[in-house]
Amino acid sequence: MLALAGILSLGATEADSLRVVDIEAVTIVSQPKTHAPLREQPLATTLVGAEMLREHSVQSVKGLSGLTPNLFIPNYGSSLTSAIYIRGIGSRINSPAVGLYVDNVPYPDKAAFDFQFADVERADVLRGPQGTLYGRNTMGGLVMLYTHNPLRSPGTEYVVGGASADMSYYASANARYRLSARTGLSLGIHANEARGIHRNPTTDRWAERKEGLGINLRLLHLPTDNLRTDFTLRYDQTDEGGYAYQYNGSLTDDGGQYDHLRGKISNNHPHGYRRDMLNAAAHIQWQADAFTLSSVTGYQGIDDDMRIDQDFLPDDIFTLRQEQRIHTLTQELTLKSLPHLRWQWVTGVSGMWQGNRTEAPVDFYGDGIAMIQQAMDEGMQGTGIRVELTDERLHIPGLFSTPVQSLALFHQSDIRLGERLTLTAGLRLDHEWQAIDYDSHTSVNTLFTGMGLTETPGVKTVEYKGIFRKQQTHLLPRLALTLRTGAGSLYASVAKGLRSGGYNMQMFSEIIQQSFRSSELTEAEVRRQINYDPEWSLNYEVGTHLDLLEGQLRTDASLFLIDTRDQQVSRFTDNGLGRILVNAGRARSWGGELTVQAQPTTHLSLTIGYGYTHATFTRYDGGTSDEGLRIDYTGHRVPFAPEHTVSAGARYTIGLPARPMGLSRITLRTDYQGAGRIWWTEANDAHQPYYHQLHAGVTLHFPRMEMDLGCRNLTDTAYDTFRFHSMGRDFSQRGRPREFTIRLTIH
Repeated sequence: MLALAGILSLGATEADSLRVVDIEAVTIVSQPKTHAPLREQPLATTLVGAEMLREHSVQSVKGLSGLTPNLFIPNYGSSLTSAIYIRGIGSRINSPAVGLYVDNVPYPDKAAFDFQFADVERADVLRGPQGTLYGRNTMGGLVMLYTHNPLRSPGTEYVVGGASADMSYYASANARYRLSARTGLSLGIHANEARGIHRNPTTDRWAERKEGLGINLRLLHLPTDNLRTDFTLRYDQTDEGGYAYQYNGSLTDDGGQYDHLRGKISNNHPHGYRRDMLNAAAHIQWQADAFTLSSVTGYQGIDDDMRIDQDFLPDDIFTLRQEQRIHTLTQELTLKSLPHLRWQWVTGVSGMWQGNRTEAPVDFYGDGIAMIQQAMDEGMQGTGIRVELTDERLHIPGLFSTPVQSLALFHQSDIRLGERLTLTAGLRLDHEWQAIDYDSHTSVNTLFTGMGLTETPGVKTVEYKGIFRKQQTHLLPRLALTLRTGAGSLYASVAKGLRSGGYNMQMFSEIIQQSFRSSELTEAEVRRQINYDPEWSLNYEVGTHLDLLEGQLRTDASLFLIDTRDQQVSRFTDNGLGRILVNAGRARSWGGELTVQAQPTTHLSLTIGYGYTHATFTRYDGGTSDEGLRIDYTGHRVPFAPEHTVSAGARYTIGLPARPMGLSRITLRTDYQGAGRIWWTEANDAHQPYYHQLHAGVTLHFPRMEMDLGCRNLTDTAYDTFRFHSMGRDFSQRGRPREFTIRLTIH
């Protein structure tokens, strides 16, 4: 739900001048690539301030889902799983389709998106392609986070809170010092822990237990009036269970083998995710007489380990482990003209280097080996030959190095064509190099029978090792017109978005299984199976930003049409044991957003947000079924993107001039959030109907302390946050039930 930024205080004097306040007017943010506040630019945006982040207990980027129209971030899996969808554009695996920046520094890898918000002051959500200024993997939009500025808001803040559903708590301490008029320092530490919501009866453990710890440091220094330096360092650690997928039933006739496990989480091998992440950045800005020069250097290091029982049942089929070592260095140099000129421009160069070393071993156990054996027997049926696998465990190691390098030049101009009309034109030239150095192999003991021979023991060895390289060049243009009126602005824009291609590391266990069933693949066949190409889109949009009734009513509205080409579709491998990306689709998405913020009285503020997305495949090649029939999902709805997102909220603040026990005011709030319908598969054979939740809370304001008591999901609405089919079975992860929350903040 959208935030009204501005109930600051409701004493008699303050209430007289209270209005719907522009967050950007009271939050000074250094933007190296833009001149005007976001609501003056030709794009659809939502700004979520610190007060709304606190009221909704937003602890990570996943908590922003429901606070802005047409944004959906399902909370499932683990912190590794950070799928963000905007307007039907999103990504479940591999490269993201929505970008993330923190204090103007890009977070290129999706594995880094879900971290604890400890000192975040504001979140901006930009909908629609942002590739011209921000590059690859922002074709759906961009989420920009900003932390507190120690020069502007010095002080110390202690926060402790918790929730009843998973018996979780979080705590943080952030100290911001104004060391001098030109130097500010921020120091922070945060921790969180959760027991979990669902218990696994097979292991007798809570599925989603979680522990996290982190520190953050920021040093802001202004050596001269025209030079600004900003250094940040952040370390985050998480250790969690995750992947709380319950069994819902079989899609085939299995004789009710697992009926006793319906509605339960029942994997017998451990699930888990551990991550250590370090982010460091240096932002240097120099103000010359005719331009501003900005340099933003970022480093991100990720060391993580994911373990998952891929059958999600007490069966012993197979498990997957993925250990990543990711090092990413980004550099942007930006020149920007001075504001308030008839011709305003920004131009720059951007580069990225990323090294990723991944170990991804797959282990097949008794039930999994039996499945492979059955496929081998079927393939050799009628030959009189049988090769029997005699090992109790099949271990398939996988070692992959996937470096990525990119270099881009970009420019955008805002040209005033009169007093009220502005033309925005931009172009980005982006070149990217990618490679995969792969080494996947296995050996298994066999017993050969047939052709009149006695049983002959042997060893079957399969090995795939090599290097593939590719490079791509893309142009990302943007064109927009903005008409300013007395009440705000109207705009129309067209822009191209891009999501990078890559390689499917997950495919090698499937390739090795294919080699057991038949012959080994050639190098060209391996390349064809693991490669997928970039996805790109054209976004057409019209919208408006209006301030009415002397600032007491604020309205933002937009309509969009998106044509997506070479769509990357997440699909199960042929044997159903894993997912890969393929360029199988083309889609069209259209819809709109509306946000209204109003303050009918000095004590009452109201917000309404609505988003609609109609996303369908205009072409979908699903290959062939087991019966040899062509699979065509043309006309089906694109999965994972809600058709409707709805929010409404009210805030009522009661001033207490007498200040009993120091209590200055009480804020009462209620919020409604709804989302759906959400299709879970390209076949559109499973969906989450529209569901809604009601939240309520009260905040007690003291001079240096706030206490917030709340209840989320008052109606205890049951819903799925994720659902999928695997090996002929249906699984899902349930959403959070009713829970009571408490938060204490001491300033």
